[in-house]
Amino acid sequence: MKKINKNYILFFAFVVFAIISYLASFDLGIRIWDNFLVFAKDMVLILPPAFILIGLFDVWAKNDQVEKHFGNTSNPLRFLWSILLASTTVGGTFVAFPLANSMYHKGARYSSILTYVTAASLFMIPMSIMEASMLGIRFTVIRLIGSLPFIIFGAILLEKYFEKTNYILPEIID
Repeated sequence: MKKINKNYILFFAFVVFAIISYLASFDLGIRIWDNFLVFAKDMVLILPPAFILIGLFDVWAKNDQVEKHFGNTSNPLRFLWSILLASTTVGGTFVAFPLANSMYHKGARYSSILTYVTAASLFMIPMSIMEASMLGIRFTVIRLIGSLPFIIFGAILLEKYFEKTNYILPEIID
């Protein structure tokens, strides 16, 4: 008999819980299911185009160009390039981590990758526009400029630590 993946069992239990919640008019269970549907819809709408764009980056971005702008031969402008790339990334960390993995395999430095991943959650253009409309442009500019040194300094420190410990990202095993 084939072993059943525990994730399938958990999802099945969740669906049964949702059905029982609807039948018993259990408000919390109904709201949990409704939130799940909103999240699932968002993922279905965001992830396929995002992964197509990641695939295109993987194919179209040449290794020598990634190395030139983000790799060992790059200058400190690599932080600016990482932040600009991150600010245009749609889909948050769902997209940032696969793209960062692609950057790593194309020769980007750890500091470039870490700057990109961190900035992807802080510098998204749509989020910054919404934040500025609610909290004001001054607040948004202060937050963005104030976080820059921490992002860059943290990325440099982590890169130095990784180099000191000879850390290498593990390969994906199928």
